Amino acid sequence: MNITRILPLHSLLSSKSFFLFGARSTGKTSLIKEQLGSDCLLIDLLDNRSFFRLSQEPTYLEAMIRESGKSVVVIDEVQKLPNLLDEVHRLLETLKIKFLLTGSS
Repeated sequence: MNITRILPLHSLLSSKSFFLFGARSTGKTSLIKEQLGSDCLLIDLLDNRSFFRLSQEPTYLEAMIRESGKSVVVIDEVQKLPNLLDEVHRLLETLKIKFLLTGSS
C-alpha cells in the first residue's frame, strides 16, 4: 500500500538542515528516496560497511561528501552513531551543505 505524505523535503532543505524522527518502519527512508532520490548523498548506518567505516573514522564523512559532489547529505539512523554528530556540526559550518538526519527508537 502506498501512502501519500505531505512533508516537502526539498523545500525544507532549501533553507536549513533538520532531523526527521519517527518510530521504526514508518516510511522515513522511503519518503527520502521518493522525494530526494539521487539529489542527495544517502548514508545508511544500517549498512555495516558505512557504520564500521564512520565509527572508526568519523572524519571520513567529509571525504564521502566531497567525492559525491552533493549539497544535501542524508544520514539514516544517525542514533546508531552519536559521535558522528560532532563531525556533522563541523561540516555544517565549513562546507555549507544541508543535512537531513533520521532517527528512530
